[in-house]
Amino acid sequence: MKTKIQKTIATFSIVAFEPEADSLGVAVQSKFLAVGSVVPWARAGAGAVATQAMANYNYGPRGLDMMSEGLTAEETIESLISSDEDREHRQVGVVDARGRVATFTGLECFDWAGGITGEHYAAQGNILVGKETVEALAQAYEETDGDFAARLLSALDAGQGAGGDSRGKQSAALLVVREGGGYGGDNERVVDLRVDDHPEPIRELIRIRDLHTLYFGETAPDDVIAIDGDVRAEVADALLRAGYLEGPYAGDEDLFDALSAYVRTENFEEREQRRGYLDRAVLDYLKGQG
Repeated sequence: MKTKIQKTIATFSIVAFEPEADSLGVAVQSKFLAVGSVVPWARAGAGAVATQAMANYNYGPRGLDMMSEGLTAEETIESLISSDEDREHRQVGVVDARGRVATFTGLECFDWAGGITGEHYAAQGNILVGKETVEALAQAYEETDGDFAARLLSALDAGQGAGGDSRGKQSAALLVVREGGGYGGDNERVVDLRVDDHPEPIRELIRIRDLHTLYFGETAPDDVIAIDGDVRAEVADALLRAGYLEGPYAGDEDLFDALSAYVRTENFEEREQRRGYLDRAVLDYLKGQG
């Protein structure tokens, strides 16, 4: 009978709780195919887990169940590793729904391996160029302004800039959860994005997160603009180039119908405005096409 060989996931990650948004999240990068399918776990009202190194996949769902039942982050790690014969090959970071954090690195993880904790976050990594990676993760997370997902991505990017995984780059993932925060309001997945195989996975993850914000972000009142004057001319020209208008002299009704068709074809329903008005971000995207 063949012996199953478990592959080490050389990775760096951050798990965090954002109290103002009541959100939990994980950001991770690795020289490993589709790291987002193994490392990041999060559940609203419970916590978040990053399981890596010789990753025990079950640390994710089991850890979330434990925190759902009231265990702290530290108690969860202690419970996970206590019955694991291979615990010295494991690495795990945990944050619970109250922002308490813990990180564990087994003694048999490959250098450089370790983790640090701060207020509401834990950063960890293994097979890294050095400890500078997790220090950069922590510093960037603490010092970056912006929304929760942007802070997690900034931390990830800073970790890579400080050396990252000593073997290189391949995949990255971002997971953010909040009760009722997902698409349609009937699920918790605010952001769930993965780059499975890319020469610059963090850069690509940032790019698709920007697209996610464009498609699903809320329109600020100041970004609602009337379709008249120069704006009308820009919209008409862009819709003509995109094939939504048949000629350059369309009347308002035809123009607004064409814009509505464009918005719904491109999945901008979350940013659709009342007839005669347009979200500035949609206009910028429309003008950039073709």
